[in-house]
Amino acid sequence: MADQVAGDVMMRGVGDNAPVPEFDNPAWVTPKPLSECTVAIVTSAALHRSSDEGFQPGDTEYRLLPADARDLVLGHWSPNFDRTGIAIDLNVVFPIDRLEELAANGTIGAVAPRHASFAGNQPDDVATIRLDSGPRAAAELKADGVDVVLLTPV
Repeated sequence: MADQVAGDVMMRGVGDNAPVPEFDNPAWVTPKPLSECTVAIVTSAALHRSSDEGFQPGDTEYRLLPADARDLVLGHWSPNFDRTGIAIDLNVVFPIDRLEELAANGTIGAVAPRHASFAGNQPDDVATIRLDSGPRAAAELKADGVDVVLLTPV
């Protein structure tokens, strides 16, 4: 237990000291009502379908997950990560059932046809995701009509 606590403290220290990007001219838009929005999940749990290639250490790419995919595999391999909740209910990191409920009761307009998954273990500057794979994933989700993403960080 002491090793787990020490590892957690160490990982929090790494996160506390990671560089944070600053953007000169951040975009600002007035969103439409949530009840009219199509919502997608973006997770850093390294989820992928069992038939897809898994994530490798340092992998900066993403996997698109169809909304009806239920054969998802958790690819997150950090020893500092408690998998218990996810083993019990995948909605902990991929809350697709909750989104479907929100769409059914009109809280959101629709559930996106696809969602994006990245691996959470990234280089400190996250430059590739900021400048390459992130914008590509965003463009694919935007092409699907996504208005809002629900980020589930791991």
